[in-house]
Amino acid sequence: MAEKFVLNETSYFGKGAREELAGEIQKRGFKKVFLVSDKSLVEAGVTAKVEEVLNKAGIPYDLYDEIKPNPTIENVLHGVEACKNSKADLIVAVGGGSSIDTAKGISIIMTNPDRTDVRTLNGASNTANRGMPLIALPTTAGTAAEVTINYVITDEEEKIKMVCVDPNDIPILAIVDSELMATMPKGLAAATGMDALTHAIEGYITKAHNDMSDMFHMKAIQMIFEYLPSAVNDKEPVAVEKIGMAQYIAGMGFSNVGLGIVHSMAHQLGAVYDTPHGIANAMLLPTVMRFNGQDKATVERFREILVNIGRPDARDLNDEDVINTFVWMISELSKKVGISTTIKDYGAKEEDFEMLAEKAMKDPCKPGNPVDVTKEDFIELYKKAM
Repeated sequence: MAEKFVLNETSYFGKGAREELAGEIQKRGFKKVFLVSDKSLVEAGVTAKVEEVLNKAGIPYDLYDEIKPNPTIENVLHGVEACKNSKADLIVAVGGGSSIDTAKGISIIMTNPDRTDVRTLNGASNTANRGMPLIALPTTAGTAAEVTINYVITDEEEKIKMVCVDPNDIPILAIVDSELMATMPKGLAAATGMDALTHAIEGYITKAHNDMSDMFHMKAIQMIFEYLPSAVNDKEPVAVEKIGMAQYIAGMGFSNVGLGIVHSMAHQLGAVYDTPHGIANAMLLPTVMRFNGQDKATVERFREILVNIGRPDARDLNDEDVINTFVWMISELSKKVGISTTIKDYGAKEEDFEMLAEKAMKDPCKPGNPVDVTKEDFIELYKKAM
């Protein structure tokens, strides 16, 4: 059976890469930009770094900064109206997953007006038209939204995170500028870095993994274990740049083969308690990897990862020691970047676990997990993550 792999057209990487934006806009013949960012980035002067590029080139734009963390259906629809009023022919998104995901939702509805009921975009979408052209400049190193076919929108009424999967939403251009990422506070850098690690690990063990996705995910895992502590704790410029590349590489992989139940569980924590997504992943990853270790083939995947991140002795360890060592190394990396919380610290309550488990059972990431999971398994995993 043929395997499909979707990648975006062009990407730029490195310090100051945003300077390429104006030339790309002009070369492609776009006339006006609808600039999507969030207020915190505007206030911190990060968005201004991109505005300066547009202003210098005389490219007109309208700024839309009504973005909230864990963006909602209302967020997207409000942005669609603003985009229509702007009469722009290009969307430029500057920010983390929230800004880029909102921009993707806007992009899709702008060219698929029959899909204004955002709930119809949940899961594997069948939109007819390629979204409005979108260029993405990430300011966080985790979600890889600039290179994936996924975006996540919160349905506040149902308290669920909708994972929208649609090749029509992929940005036409990604600009990964380490200077934009260097402005991240330590906590955000840690959370998004652990989000990228979760993408890479889940992508490496997911049922749909293949030779190409394995290549991307293994390289991302190696880079994150090597560079994340110095990128977070010291803001060492080379390390920041390497983590920006690593999260992008992981995105190329998981966008094509899917994820697993760390994300199924994390999505519910974000929707119900507004837990930051990267933190939710970091808290859940060790517990879920231990659960997945009951599968012999997955243990062998863990062994491969360990050998490639500085533990060649893993070749000779028994299965139980492989699992324990792998989980320990994940937990130690979390601690090194300052994440030592549990889901209880973010408001999770045991009386909610059945509700969370029911929602997790319906999450689009669940089928990719290497071990089949029941509602009772989810409840037990939430308990262990307390």
